[in-house]
Amino acid sequence: MPSLEDAINAAGGPLALLRGGSGGFPLPIKSEFTNWRDEQESWRTTAALMDLSHHMNDLTVQGPDTYRLFADLGANSFKGFGAMKAKQFVAVSYDGYMIGDAILFCLEENHVRLVGRPPALNWVQYHAESGSYDVTVRLDPRTANNPKGREMFRLQLQGPSAGEIFEKINGGPMPEIPFFHMGRFNVGSHQVTALNHRMSGFPGLEFFGPYAEFESVRDTILEAGAEYGLRQIGARAYASVATESGWVANTVPAIYTGAKMKAYREWLPQRGFEANLALAGSYVPERVEDLYVTPWDLGYGKSVKFDHDFIGREALERMAPQPHRQKVWLLWNRDDVAKIFASLYEQGDKRFKYIEMPAAFYGGAHADRVDKDGRLIGVSPLAIYSSNVRGWISLAMIDEADVSYGDEVELTWGEPDGGSGNRWWNGTRRPPSARRSRSGRSPSTEVAAWLAGPPWRVSGGPAE
Repeated sequence: MPSLEDAINAAGGPLALLRGGSGGFPLPIKSEFTNWRDEQESWRTTAALMDLSHHMNDLTVQGPDTYRLFADLGANSFKGFGAMKAKQFVAVSYDGYMIGDAILFCLEENHVRLVGRPPALNWVQYHAESGSYDVTVRLDPRTANNPKGREMFRLQLQGPSAGEIFEKINGGPMPEIPFFHMGRFNVGSHQVTALNHRMSGFPGLEFFGPYAEFESVRDTILEAGAEYGLRQIGARAYASVATESGWVANTVPAIYTGAKMKAYREWLPQRGFEANLALAGSYVPERVEDLYVTPWDLGYGKSVKFDHDFIGREALERMAPQPHRQKVWLLWNRDDVAKIFASLYEQGDKRFKYIEMPAAFYGGAHADRVDKDGRLIGVSPLAIYSSNVRGWISLAMIDEADVSYGDEVELTWGEPDGGSGNRWWNGTRRPPSARRSRSGRSPSTEVAAWLAGPPWRVSGGPAE
């Protein structure tokens, strides 16, 4: 069977492969249930019900070596981990760069489910199958790749009114569930298992159960939540929640180079996620390694623990005392954004890359360059319009020395040289001369943005 390694060689290298990737990571649910603006605002004003059942892979691992397997691969500590607990599993390469992260649910002793984007799950499955571990693994793929149908539904109920809705559907007070722990409650006649974490900065629970019960559970919640202004969240609004809550989900896994990774690249299929990952954005380095990120870039630095041996430990110990990039929000200049939209009315080749609303994602991984005083200081992977902010914001990973909140930086929107040949953004242009600085300098070709502050600590962030 052709492998990722074969695909890299056929494309002429990893960057060529990624730039020609086949698309993003779609959420296969209804685009909007009402409208995406009201849906965005519901997780901050009333309550929001999000359907997480379809877009993530789910890997079950069982057996006496389950904890040893994850401890050997995870940069975060497994002390005290066990039944009815969860954690953000952080996996790095031999060189200390991120392969991926996902939520690890421990349902009972030596029985876990790892849920998230494919890179972290594939890494675990590879080692479970190729290493000397007494475990069994079973993959429940996301709906787009799953002809058998999902084993479990996953829902998230979030927002200021969520507590009242939970008590109503449970038929009484909810159990106390500490952060990143699990517990059980009732949804009408059904019992579900819940994880206490957050996807929007407000209290809420993610909960799951057999997929056969999905419609009954969902309908019970919608009926109970109607009086509290509960809204279902469609795919358009859901695509924006990670950026608003401060979680970077779409990084390039650090697997495309290095002799130690060759066996893994030969194990990964050519039809798989990693071989078809589409890279978008204005940051175009000469080496794919410049797209790799560290745990500190994503805000996971505090979760890295050297209390156990794991792949990448020595590299991370060398990195730990060095300067790191920090995760920040950028608030975009509204006039720059308006100028880009106004270009839709221009004739000829003056139309610039369209900014999809509310989430301007064009690939499975996105990297826009961020400059300050004419020099590169970081990259921005996620850009959205937030109805809660009433403006465009993006997450960025900025050099530590350049993080000064309130400072102005410049973000390049669009691919260089008129756009790449990828069909997902073919024919796009660099941004217009959209800004005059406060000092009256000549217009630049970048989008002005301000360092608006550090993201909130929420689910998706480090949790022990």
